[in-house]
Amino acid sequence: MPSLEALTREATAGAAEAEAARQLQICNACRYCEGYCAVFPAMTRRLEFGKSEVDYLANLCHNCGACLHACQYAPPHEFAVNVPQAMAKLRLQTYSDYAWPPALARLYKHNGLTLVLALAAGMALFLLLAIALKGNLWHAPLAGDFYRVFPHNLMVAMFTPIFLYALLALALSVRRFWNGVSPDERARDAPGAAVSETARDLLRLKYLDGGHGLGCNEADDRFTLWRRRFHHFTFYGFLLCFAATSVATLYHYLFSWSAPYALASLPVLLGTAGGIGMLIGPAGLLWLNLIRHPLHGDAAQKPMDLGFIALLFLVSLSGMALLAWRDTGAMALLLALHLAVVMALFLTLPYSKFMHAVYRAAALLKWAIEKRQPSRLQLGPE
Repeated sequence: MPSLEALTREATAGAAEAEAARQLQICNACRYCEGYCAVFPAMTRRLEFGKSEVDYLANLCHNCGACLHACQYAPPHEFAVNVPQAMAKLRLQTYSDYAWPPALARLYKHNGLTLVLALAAGMALFLLLAIALKGNLWHAPLAGDFYRVFPHNLMVAMFTPIFLYALLALALSVRRFWNGVSPDERARDAPGAAVSETARDLLRLKYLDGGHGLGCNEADDRFTLWRRRFHHFTFYGFLLCFAATSVATLYHYLFSWSAPYALASLPVLLGTAGGIGMLIGPAGLLWLNLIRHPLHGDAAQKPMDLGFIALLFLVSLSGMALLAWRDTGAMALLLALHLAVVMALFLTLPYSKFMHAVYRAAALLKWAIEKRQPSRLQLGPE
C-alpha cells in the first residue's frame, strides 16, 4: 500500500498538471500571447494537455513574465490565469519525476540555502582538519603550489567519482525527461538545422527577451534585460571556468606542465574571466530574485534558487580569493574552502536548479524539431 507521503506527492503533482492544463486551454482559446515565446506556438499545435504535453511546455517556458502582464484574465480575474507561476510549479514537479535515481528525487524539496551551505561547511571542515593534522593549516608561502597541500593524485581521486556521478545522473535524468515528453521522437533523429537552432537559442538565451526584445518583467510592468544579462554572465562565466580547468588538464597530462601557472597563462586568464562573470551573474540574479513580483514564479522554490545561486557565487569568490592569495600562508586554508564549495556544487548539481537548464535545452530541441513538421491538427484524423 502506498505511503501517505507518496499519496500526497501524487495528489500535488496531479493538481499542478491539472492547473497548468486548465490555463493552457484558456490560452489556446485566447491566443493573444501567441508571438511572445515558443510556449504559445507550441501550445497551438495541441488540443489536449496530458502529462507529457504540460511537462514539455513547462520546461519550454522561461518565466519571463511577459504573458502575465499582458493577460486580460490574470488575477484578480476569476479565471486567474498566471502561466509563469503554473509552469514554475510544474517544473519543480518534473525535476522530481525525471530525477535519477528516482529514490533521490525528494532532494529537490530540501535542496535549499541551508542545506547547501551546511554541506559546503561540512566538507570544508573535513578538509581543514585533514590539513591541520599535517600541521600546515597556516604555512610559509609555497609559491602557489597547491599540490604541496593536496597531491595531484589525491585531488583526482576526490573529484573524479563526484564528477562522473553528476555527469551520469544528469545524462540519465534528461534521457528520462526526453522519453517522457517525446515518446515517439528520438533526439538522435533531430535534423542538423534543429540542433543548430537550439544551440543558437541557448547561447543567446533568446527567450529571456520576452519574445519582443524588450526583456522580462521583474518587479512591475516595466521591461528589463537585466535578467538575460545576468544569466549570460553566469552561463559564460561557468563555461570559461570549465574551459580553464580543461586547458589546465591538457597542460598537465599532454605537455607535463604542472601547476601553478603564471598569471598571464591561458588557464589563469580563462579562470579569471570566468570567475568575474560568476561573481556578477549570481549576485545580479540574487538581487532580481529578491525583488521579483510576487505573482511571478513559485515562491516555494526560492530556497532552492537561493541555494544554487549561493553555491555558484561562493565557488567563484573562493576561487578568486585563492588566486589572489595563493603566494601567502593562507593558501592551504583558501584551497580547502574552494575545494569544499566545488564538491558541494557538483554533488548537488543533479538535484538543484541547474536541471532547469538541462530540461530547457531538451524542450527547445523538441520545439525546433516539431516546428519543422506539419501540425497534427492540420493533418486531420488518420
